[in-house]
Amino acid sequence: MKTASPRPNPFRRSAALAVLALVMAGPALAQPKSDPEWPCPQRRTPDISLAVVWTGPDLASAGVWTDDLEASTLAVKLASRRTPLDQVDGLIDAFAKEAGPDVKVRLVRVFAGVYEITSLERAKVMDGITRYARGQNRLAERLRDEGDALSKAKDSPEAADTRETQELEQKLNWDTRIFEERARSLIYVCETPVLLEQRLFEIGRRIQDRVK
Repeated sequence: MKTASPRPNPFRRSAALAVLALVMAGPALAQPKSDPEWPCPQRRTPDISLAVVWTGPDLASAGVWTDDLEASTLAVKLASRRTPLDQVDGLIDAFAKEAGPDVKVRLVRVFAGVYEITSLERAKVMDGITRYARGQNRLAERLRDEGDALSKAKDSPEAADTRETQELEQKLNWDTRIFEERARSLIYVCETPVLLEQRLFEIGRRIQDRVK
């Protein structure tokens, strides 16, 4: 009498695929980094170097930018990512037209404001990325624990298509899906500090052209 071949276990196969998805989705988290809490491929720099985005007059020589209402208002508008770059020249020129004889000094104040506002926004974004990465690391640990629990449940000779194993697999698959979606989102989030620096550099370049 032939012994029936063991039927392939769909739950074990699905669990293996889930663990494989975890490994593939999180290589950046597994790679050694100088800052283990920083998940982005771009190197983490705490501040925007002024020398990189500005080669014009000393910002301190223009005085306190917040004391100049019109300059402050323009700085806030230029620093906002809601303001398209193709509107920057028109905004700067309109300000310069009404700025009076100390127009160059006041334009330097504008950039001082843009620099400070952008630096603060970038710092908040980077803190948010760090918190995001910590959440991913916690989720990765949970996925490993869930995968181990499901494997142990299916290793038992008496294991069957039970409600418990179904619930374990569903939870593992759901959490893996969340992990993968968050990992994809992180790729775009990591670009934000770079985009802020690029925007600041471009605004600085355009103001410098008018204060030479």
